[in-house]
Amino acid sequence: MRLGCGAFAAGCVVIEVLGVALFLRGFFPAPARPEPEPPAAPAAPEPMAGASSNWTERPPPLFRKVVIMLIDALRDDFVFGSKGVKFMPYTTYLVEKGAAHSFVAEAKPPTVTMPRVKALMTGSLPGFVDVVRNLNSPALLEDNVVTQAKAAGKRIIFYGDETWVKLFPKHFVEYDGTTSFFVSDYTEVDDNVTRHLDKVLKRGDWDVLILHYLGLDHIGHISGPSSPLIGRKLSEMDSILMRIHTSLLSEEREALSPSLLVLCGDHGMSESGGHGASSLEEVNTALLLTSSAFERKPGEVRPPERVQQTDLAATLAVGLGLPIPQHSVGRFLFPVVQGRALREQLRLLHLNAVQLSRLLRSRIPGFEREHGFEQFKISERLHGNWVKLYLEENNAEILLNMGAKARKQYLYTLKALSQALSSQEAQYDIYSMVVLALLLLSVPQALGATAKLEVPLSPMCSLLFYVMFLLLWAMHMVVCTSAESFCYLCNLAWPVAGAVLALVSALLCGVLSTLTRLCVRRKLLRRKPAPSHWKWSELDFLILAGTAGHVLSLGASSFIEEEHQTWYFLVSTLCLALSHESYRSCFLGDDEEPEHCPRVAGEFAGTASALPDRSVSCDMLELDQARQSPSSLDGLRGREKCMALASPWLILGCCRLLRSLNQTGVQWAHRPDLGHWLTSSDHQAELSVLAALSLLAIFALVQSRCSSVAKGALALGLLGVYCYRAATGHVLSPWQQDNKDVSRGIIEARFVYVFVLGILFMGIKDMLKSQVLAAGIPVKTVGLWDVYSGLVLLTALLFRPHNLPVLVCSLLIQTMMTKFIWRPLRHGAAEVTVMHYWFGQAFFYFQGNSNNIATVDISAGFVGLNTYVEVPAMFLTAFATYAGPVLWASHLVNFLSWEPNSGSALRRACFCYALLSSVPVSAYVVLVTALRYHLFIWSVFSPKLLYEGMHLLVTAALCLGFTAVDRAGAKVDAGKVAHC
Repeated sequence: MRLGCGAFAAGCVVIEVLGVALFLRGFFPAPARPEPEPPAAPAAPEPMAGASSNWTERPPPLFRKVVIMLIDALRDDFVFGSKGVKFMPYTTYLVEKGAAHSFVAEAKPPTVTMPRVKALMTGSLPGFVDVVRNLNSPALLEDNVVTQAKAAGKRIIFYGDETWVKLFPKHFVEYDGTTSFFVSDYTEVDDNVTRHLDKVLKRGDWDVLILHYLGLDHIGHISGPSSPLIGRKLSEMDSILMRIHTSLLSEEREALSPSLLVLCGDHGMSESGGHGASSLEEVNTALLLTSSAFERKPGEVRPPERVQQTDLAATLAVGLGLPIPQHSVGRFLFPVVQGRALREQLRLLHLNAVQLSRLLRSRIPGFEREHGFEQFKISERLHGNWVKLYLEENNAEILLNMGAKARKQYLYTLKALSQALSSQEAQYDIYSMVVLALLLLSVPQALGATAKLEVPLSPMCSLLFYVMFLLLWAMHMVVCTSAESFCYLCNLAWPVAGAVLALVSALLCGVLSTLTRLCVRRKLLRRKPAPSHWKWSELDFLILAGTAGHVLSLGASSFIEEEHQTWYFLVSTLCLALSHESYRSCFLGDDEEPEHCPRVAGEFAGTASALPDRSVSCDMLELDQARQSPSSLDGLRGREKCMALASPWLILGCCRLLRSLNQTGVQWAHRPDLGHWLTSSDHQAELSVLAALSLLAIFALVQSRCSSVAKGALALGLLGVYCYRAATGHVLSPWQQDNKDVSRGIIEARFVYVFVLGILFMGIKDMLKSQVLAAGIPVKTVGLWDVYSGLVLLTALLFRPHNLPVLVCSLLIQTMMTKFIWRPLRHGAAEVTVMHYWFGQAFFYFQGNSNNIATVDISAGFVGLNTYVEVPAMFLTAFATYAGPVLWASHLVNFLSWEPNSGSALRRACFCYALLSSVPVSAYVVLVTALRYHLFIWSVFSPKLLYEGMHLLVTAALCLGFTAVDRAGAKVDAGKVAHC
């Protein structure tokens, strides 16, 4: 069966998306959990040498009430650094002189809200896949402090981020949730929490009060940690903390029992204002425990101690007299019980050690050989001996020394057990890590002149399919019936698993059939060799070496963190190679020009007449005629030739300028750049002028090929973009007199959306018109350009004002390369596709993106929205993140649609683009499987894997678009067949 390589590539990419999704399900499984214990399991008895202890109950609560004040994105230096001293004076007083214990709590990646809330309440390490579940949090079924408190009859009140309401449904006697994803709001989202405060603090009908403030995190997403709004928000939080603390102190004077006030953050904030990765600014959070039960000597200095964020769950459980959550890997913060009796201290340490040892026993088969378990047995013996002497009322000094030794041993044991459990938290589903790579086997055929593929469908293939399916099914049965297997595929229904195995069998069948045919064809060529005109140019070698070098660089964590440097180097080298080719073509002419591998002309003439498909024959003849014409710059005269010679250097200058606009990566992300300078409040006038000039340049570069209606809509839409940014206060405008006029810009953004949809509708209508009526190439290409201009307008709306020059440079480079490089030098479809792909990747990083989740600008998902709507917010965020690759791919379709042999070129381009996207993903999947126990697997390799999966999904959508455009041009190509 003959199949266009574009349709083949699109289908393979869709299948590979499914394969990568299956791999991600295996690589990011939910953390392993043991079978739950009975809810009323009794507490472990106190150990005693030679007899049983008389203390078998759990110790009473340490505090009567607990208030948890969680400030989203409260990194440690906001409290313990210079900003804390300046903007949070009352908190600073508690840290330095008050009855409080301060800590720097380390949060493990992913540093996003939902996994961190789970870690705070369960004490466990959530799986990395929770970064995706963060968008729609399911109910938390794992044992946690909130569930334990509810079961114990504690009355819990919550105000703040609605993530808590989703995680703990029906747990709160009173709650008021606010959406956490509408990042444009940093005032009302906190006012909705504080408005309940005075009323609740005066009441006595609650035991636990949880407050989750989001404003600080939203300011970070909008303006970054250096914004002046940060200081005001910290002062607001300090005043709220003082109100809560003074209210608790006044209540304690009447009740004569202490309360506990917890100030903490769920994660930190990167220098760009985001979070999600593993930089120090993102993982280091502030943790402050305040209570009148904590004694402090005059003049005593308590520097913040470094602890794990998972330690808070065990600490809250001890403070409320609850069982420590079963799956907690944390150890309770010992300073909380320093003022208690020695026997009570040892009792609490023993309960924590028993809980961790039980968890170790359920997770590690050879737990007896673990160092932590051996230390636990030593601790129990010391504790038992101490209890025996204590009950016998022995000498106080001996008891004190033995108790101190047992306490020290327990603290060491808890540390060893916690570290052992943290390293064993996740299990890999190896069986589900399947990679599908069928594209590589079709490269020789896809790059041929016909751009067609032979898909083998024969009786032999059918027999091979049945054999493959039976073998895979037998392996599936063996794996799923194994007692120790942990596999996602085994949890699927048998018909679904059978369908997956049938798909894999069909693909393997196609692979083997293609390999067999290639081997047979190679033997025939050896017997009767044909003359070859194949000759590689320097540009071909650069493309091949650059693509291979990028794939190999993914094996090093440093290259992944600084991947933008790889793409900057590749596009800069490409500019130099194009400059060399332009100068050689201009001054040496055709005699010295090498024949590029896609430009083979002699082989077309003899085979075109023998082809049964006349449309393919016509395409090949046109291609032959086009390539026999001069391939130098002789067709350009005067200024145009000078521009052709200068274009590579101008493009190189644009790329160098864009590198200074946004510092990205890890090593130099903290250094100042032009973006920081433009976004500072002191340079708002300069930013306004730059934004206005950029919007004018965008219109000038795009409007020339638009239809008249789309041209007017584009002009009004770009005006609306400036009005939107003026309404949100980013740029200045004549009608904005002061900051009181600043709004969310919802009306202005929706005004732009109307024009975006209108332009897209006009473009799609023209494309359909060309398909139905065979209106010809001009109608189709105008429709395609209208769609492209609509995407440009949407990008201009979603980009932050200082990033508009990135869009201008992208359009300028596309214009120069189209007019002065690709067409005069007549590069083949494969070369043009590779160049579009390289520049698309480079502009992904020019935007300020990186392989760090923290650089995702989620504020773009709320442009024009007055509340959180999941689907539009996710689409807008994804489009703003991948705007560079999407715009360059869209321009590729427009460029090739103007070519006389557009059908063959589009099919070949679709295949090449799919290949360029699939090879790194396939190689990277194999790599992370081999490096799954690497030190940086979660902080570096895993975020990159998510980016690669998302990029493959975008590629699948683009390939389907390529195929649709190719089909839309079928009616036009039919006229060319008749002409031939």
